[in-house]
Amino acid sequence: MELYHSMVTKEGPPKDWDKLWIEYNKSLKAWMQSFESLQKATKDVQTKYNDVMAKALKESSDKTMTQFTESWQKSMNKAGIDTFKQFGDNWQKVFNQSGMDQVKTYGDMMNKFAETWQKMWSK
Repeated sequence: MELYHSMVTKEGPPKDWDKLWIEYNKSLKAWMQSFESLQKATKDVQTKYNDVMAKALKESSDKTMTQFTESWQKSMNKAGIDTFKQFGDNWQKVFNQSGMDQVKTYGDMMNKFAETWQKMWSK
């Protein structure tokens, strides 16, 4: 909040800053909830997959296992692996836009700080 306060007091509040900030935080919270749901669903899928594979390894032939693996790969592609890739690509495009230079600079600075900190304390 100090950064927000210093931005507001030094330059005056930008038009609709509070409204934009609230909307951003609301969107971020919704994204975090969706991400948590995705993590939970991913864990559930992985658990079920492990159960299926354990049973299949005990009770199935090599041919059946090959068919299952091929079917599983096709299902995963249909289920949205491409969607996750597209999300990552879109996120990278946003990050590479000119308005994100300050965020990149800050990230670079924090990485350098972490490296220096690590070097200092590893001696």
